[in-house]
Amino acid sequence: MKHTLTLLALGATLLAPAMAHTQVDSAATRSAQLTKLFESYWQDELKQSPELATSIGDKRYNDRWSDYTGAAANSWLARERETLNRLAAFDTTGLTSQEKLSVDLLVRSLIDDQEGARFKEWQMPVNQFNGPQTGLPQTIDVMPFDDVHDYDNLIARLNAIPQVFAQVQESMSLGADAKRTPPRLIMDQVVKEVQAVAGAKPEDTPFLAPLKHFPAGISAEDRKRITKDATDAWTQQVQPAYTRFGKFLTAQYIPACRTEPGASALPDGDAYYAFRVRQSTTLKLTPDQIHQIGLNEVKRDESEMLTIAKKLGFSDLKSFNASLKTNPKLHATSPEQLLNVYKGYIAGMQAKLPQLFGTLPKAPLEVVKVPDYMAAQQSQAYYEEGTPDGKRPGRVYVNTYHFADRGLENAEAVSYHEGVPGHHLQISIAQELTGLPEFRKHNYYTAYTEGWGLYSERLGKDVGFYQDPYSDYGRLEADIWRAIRLVVDTGVHSKHWTREQMVDFFHDHSGIDETNIQSETDRYIAWPAQALGYKMGQLKFIELRERARTKLGAKFKLSDYHDLVIDSGALPMDVLEQRVDAWIAAGGGKPQS
Repeated sequence: MKHTLTLLALGATLLAPAMAHTQVDSAATRSAQLTKLFESYWQDELKQSPELATSIGDKRYNDRWSDYTGAAANSWLARERETLNRLAAFDTTGLTSQEKLSVDLLVRSLIDDQEGARFKEWQMPVNQFNGPQTGLPQTIDVMPFDDVHDYDNLIARLNAIPQVFAQVQESMSLGADAKRTPPRLIMDQVVKEVQAVAGAKPEDTPFLAPLKHFPAGISAEDRKRITKDATDAWTQQVQPAYTRFGKFLTAQYIPACRTEPGASALPDGDAYYAFRVRQSTTLKLTPDQIHQIGLNEVKRDESEMLTIAKKLGFSDLKSFNASLKTNPKLHATSPEQLLNVYKGYIAGMQAKLPQLFGTLPKAPLEVVKVPDYMAAQQSQAYYEEGTPDGKRPGRVYVNTYHFADRGLENAEAVSYHEGVPGHHLQISIAQELTGLPEFRKHNYYTAYTEGWGLYSERLGKDVGFYQDPYSDYGRLEADIWRAIRLVVDTGVHSKHWTREQMVDFFHDHSGIDETNIQSETDRYIAWPAQALGYKMGQLKFIELRERARTKLGAKFKLSDYHDLVIDSGALPMDVLEQRVDAWIAAGGGKPQS
């Protein structure tokens, strides 16, 4: 892809005039300079976000947390503008297509951050899915504990937690002064999360879980010292910080929070939601257009679901959905059984992957339960990537909270989405790519990553799965779930829907269990437009697949298409479309990097 400054037009006022390059610089020299620029930016990003570094297995910053102040947010924006200036001045003539693509992607991401700065999201850093109340223990959970130094990092982080909460509270207070807050109903859930952590006994808190399994190489003396220091940090620093944060929320913050659920109630709310829609979908569509697409997809899914219901002896979806809630075969009898259902589906799909892909991930995968301290507010399942070195496997987290209320009919589809061929396969392959800058290996675009996950649910049909009609119905139920998101997310954030209207639409158009309906509704309220990326991304993957199949005819091979769309890491959907069109024009075949 030839690099142009078209992407920079939006940020022209941010960029210094481009410096002229002498013609004596060879492509090889400029390639090396570009590699150095990318690496410098990546290293700065890891230093600025120690939690990110921890998550990918980089231990250098495991003794600290990010700076959550507005000053830090503005400082990082200034650092990004410096990178934009350097990229604006960079001559990409003669460089490889992947190098030019890397420039375009980084420029796009940096401009996106600059454009989004006006909305000051750092002043709303907390909801039931994001924030220190759950983010801190989740980071501890993925830290390595191989030697004494690792445990000293833990102790340092525990002692620094009061500062994290102080910074977050300051940012939230500034947001409250500016009328930039989440809805009260969301923050009421955060209070429950905070209280769950603050009320834990030392032996139960996730912050001290690493003390239960010391490596053999750590001496008894060191174990005693580490246990005392970590426990003291928990009782004297961490627990009081959580307690103070809970009081801050109930006494000061929540009374100042907005009562309307939609983002339109925020300062510049309509503009903010339009920005988030574009950011999530990477497509040029309005909320109204997406709302209508959602209605159309709901109607299409309902038609296919009714066909299955009639084959099973039911005349309508309402009666069939009611039967699902009382069918004992579709409800787990224990948390362990629920976990085993997911493990079984993932194992079955792993055996079929060579039919669908030429490239397979090396990273291991395991299925575990969602931690108790966050289970009540979390979704049905989610994926957490492993480390590139394979020391920490990728994990599919399954929510066993109220396990008996959770229907099993869509467990097969969710297994493929979160595990393979969904998130684990796509993200692991991205991490294992060679010849790309590190930021490309860890890029995330909701429409691509979550769209791929939803598209992957359909791939079970391509290898002969979903033989149980209830499970096939569950696949459609999972699909309509994502179609409903297009309707209710745009409904609440751009059409002033109430929470009750969102819940009613779920009830009218799905048999999704009440536990998931309630948590998902609050998720869309808390996280404007994020949920739009799933269905919009899936539709684009399907559209491009069928376009390639039609134009290539007998030359089309599904595994070639899949390798093409995942061999460059996550991409914006418009960029992916250009890539697929170029592949089609070249006659298809095994893709070349």
